[in-house]
This record gives sequence, C-alpha cells and structure tokens, in this order.
Amino acid sequence: MLTAPVHQLRPPPHVVVVGNEKGGSGKTTIAMHVAVALLKAGQRVATVDLDGRQRTLTHYVESRCGWARRNQIDLELPTHFCIARVEGAMVAENEAAECSDFQRAIAAAQDRHDFVVIDTPPHDSYLMRLAHSITDTLVTPLSDSFVDLDVLATLDPVTLTVTGISHYGDLVRETRRHRRPVDGALIDWVVVRNRISPQRSSTAQVLCGCLQELALNAGFRVVPGFHDRPIYRDLFPRGLTALDALCETMPGIDEVSRLPACSEVEGLLEGLKLPINDRARRHAALRAEWFASRDRPLDIDILAGP
Repeated sequence: MLTAPVHQLRPPPHVVVVGNEKGGSGKTTIAMHVAVALLKAGQRVATVDLDGRQRTLTHYVESRCGWARRNQIDLELPTHFCIARVEGAMVAENEAAECSDFQRAIAAAQDRHDFVVIDTPPHDSYLMRLAHSITDTLVTPLSDSFVDLDVLATLDPVTLTVTGISHYGDLVRETRRHRRPVDGALIDWVVVRNRISPQRSSTAQVLCGCLQELALNAGFRVVPGFHDRPIYRDLFPRGLTALDALCETMPGIDEVSRLPACSEVEGLLEGLKLPINDRARRHAALRAEWFASRDRPLDIDILAGP
C-alpha cells in the first residue's frame, strides 16, 4: 500500500525512523535534532509524529514555531504531520483509519522533501510496525542501563553475557526479512548510546561489550549519542535545539553549555551517514552567507563606483 511509484523525476525521500519500545530513551530529542540538522544542511524535511496520545514531537515543533513568531526570528521548520490516535470500538477499523492518515502524510511528503523523520510511540503498535517497514535508516536510542538493553538482548544473569535477541530485536529482524524481497532495500539499523553518563562506570563498560557482541548477531551499527545534559531539557519547551545559535537570548544558557551539545549532534549526524546531496550543501552555505550579510553595513563604495 505504501510502495506506490513516486514521481519519476525525483527519487523518493529518505525515511529515518526513530524507534524503540522502551520509553524515556530520548527518541523525540534525537528526532528533532536530526530534523533540524538536516534542515540546516539545506535538506527539505518532513516530520511525522506517530504518538497521537503523547504528541511530544508535535509539541516540540509547535513550540519552535511559537518561539520564532514571538521573537521575530528565522528558524528552520519542517513540514510536520501528526497522526491522530483513533479510539473506536473496533480495533481493525481504528488501524485502518490510522493507516489511511499515515499514507496521506507520506504521500504529501513524497515529491517535496528529501527526508522524512518519523518519531514512533514507546510501545508496539500497528503504526509503529508500519513505520519500521518503510524505513531506510532506523535509529534506536538506548540509555546506558540494563533495563534499556533488555529490549534488544537477553543476558545471562550471572556472567552478563548475551544469550539471545529480545522482542524488539526480533521485530526489526522480521521487518528486514520481509522488506528485502519487496524492493531489495537493506535497512541501515543504528543503535545510539544515549543519555551517556559523564563518568564511565563499570556498568557502562559491560553494556558497551554487550552491544558490540550483539551488533554482530543482529546486524546494527553502534554510534554515540547525547550525554545526559540539562541543556536538552531546557531547550525543549522553547522548541530549540543545540544547533540553534540563540542560547544567548535564554537565561541560564551560554556557549559553554551549548557547544559540547552541538558537537554531539554533529557527531551523531556524521555517524548516521545520511545521504545529504551537494545541492543541499550549496543551498545551506548560501543561506548562511545571506543571514550573515544582513548584520553587516551596506558597502557604499559599490554604489559610488570608480
């Protein structure tokens, strides 16, 4: 149903799904920062919020719009869609209605965007599985804890070695198996170590070893994500990200706290290896030059002539 041919002159957008059945892993923070990073790189980005109950990504985007409007500043904004939760008496009818809304959002993003970033709910659902089935890059944030690791792996309780793949890992593996014969695509699965503690504890070392061992069996890459910094929580209600050079207008936020977070976001985007084209890079450079030139005084020598 979601594999209809798109416009022949343009390739379909690259779909990035941020998914994990465990709540509190930082999915929405990563989804928003990836979307804004792509926008700043000159890409045309659509975002889709599949958590119709919590609507955290939707609130993030709405706050960003409000901050830009109230402060009369230019902020990069994605084309946003939120799939409303249907709560009728018939489960099949609910899923059909949600699927229809999701299809319309994806169809609307097909010809006008380079990337679609999808934030999924923290539980197994029909929409969550549907999003996983169309992804090109799957990003799974994982906090440095054995509770979070439990969604991916089963461990020996004594030796803490990996004994098998857990329920979410099985879901991704099955999705890959069914997707490959359809269009030949190989889903790039990236597990992001997120909310990393500044002190490298013995638990973190064991978790790193488990992830590296599991990566060979489950077929994912491991990249570092964000440290557990207050700045990410402080930026959320304003709709801002660590990439926005606006922290001087916010009390309690300065460059000392912003720059390390900004480096983490840039490192994550580099680790994801998303296909950003040269056209977008040129567009982003010209846009940055234009914004910089607005603060410079007019060169009257150009008007005077020789």
